[in-house]
This record gives sequence, structure tokens and C-alpha cells, in this order.
Amino acid sequence: MFFLVTTIQAQKTHSILLNAYGGYTFRDKVNFGDLYGYVDEAFQYGGGLEFFLQRHQSFEVKYLRMDTHMPLYRTGGGTKLNEGNDDGSVSYLLFGSNNYFGDPDGKVMPYAGADLGAGFVALKNGGSGTHFAYDIKLGIKANTTTAFTYKFQAYMQSVVSSFGSDFYTTAGGAIISTPDYTTILQFGLTAIICYDFKHTK
Repeated sequence: MFFLVTTIQAQKTHSILLNAYGGYTFRDKVNFGDLYGYVDEAFQYGGGLEFFLQRHQSFEVKYLRMDTHMPLYRTGGGTKLNEGNDDGSVSYLLFGSNNYFGDPDGKVMPYAGADLGAGFVALKNGGSGTHFAYDIKLGIKANTTTAFTYKFQAYMQSVVSSFGSDFYTTAGGAIISTPDYTTILQFGLTAIICYDFKHTK
């Protein structure tokens, strides 16, 4: 990622955007065989740098984080196994591309894109792991006459095999290990404030 960003910076860019993210990510159910859990809905925030080598295509590196709850249940029972120990977080470090459509000088430009990178899942009183992650997104970019523009985006994010070597701590302090190859898949909506370093009046 560092090499790619350095290469992009060395090229002639039309715009360089500093993007500030703030949005809402919906709940996802995670199955562990005879156990199941949730990654609860939460506010997601973060930032990124977006480089436009062409007016209709950009490359972006970004970091996103959500602090959430991850309750665990046994299949067939309704009692939370980790009561009081379900605090956790899901973070992403991603690099990818956006493709914009329409007139670059127009007021609104639709776009679509995808990113690849790493997902970081951590339980406050349990385990943590780093795994492959990706997202896909659809949105619109609202242009203004100032250095600030705005984007509104719907996204799907996934961390693959996110709990492979992690452990839950129950309310009584016991440790419960979870099986491999479990995937988080979440949908969300976000607003993005963009500042263009290369904007000219």
C-alpha cells in the first residue's frame, strides 16, 4: 500500500481528497456451529486519501473503525454467554478504486468502487485477529464551488475467517474458543466530507 500511494503521489493528479467518514453499520449474525453471535450495529468512522489520476477514476487508501458489542449465545438457548464481556471493535485498512460517471463539472456524480485489504477484529476481554477484508460501494458525489465536496455512500464490508483463533470470555470468566472460517458481512450507510488539496478558485 505504501508503494502504491507513493507511486500515485508521483503522478500528475487532478485532485487529492482528504476524506472524513461517518456512518452507520448494520448488525450481522455470525454462526459457530453449536454457538452463534452477533456483531452489533454501530457508528463507523475513519479517514482516507483519494487520488484522481483521471477525472473519472480515483484510487483511495482508508482506515475505518467501529466500536461495537459481540454477544455470544448457544444454539437453542437465549442466555447470553458473555454477559458484561461483549465489547469489541472491527477495523479496516483498505486500498481500492472508485469509478465516477457523468460530467465531472456537474453538481452530482454517481460512482461505484471496491477495496481490498486487512480487517482487524478485537474482543476487549478475548482474542483478536487480522484477516483478509474487502468492501464494495455505491454512492453519489455532490460537487461545490469550494474545496469541500460531499459524498453519500452505501457499502457492504466483509472480514473473512474473522474469528479463527479468537476466544470469548463468559460472564463467569470461562474461556470459549470459536471455530475457523467464520465471516463477518455487514451493510451500512455513510456520509463523507472531502477536502481537495488541489482546488483552485
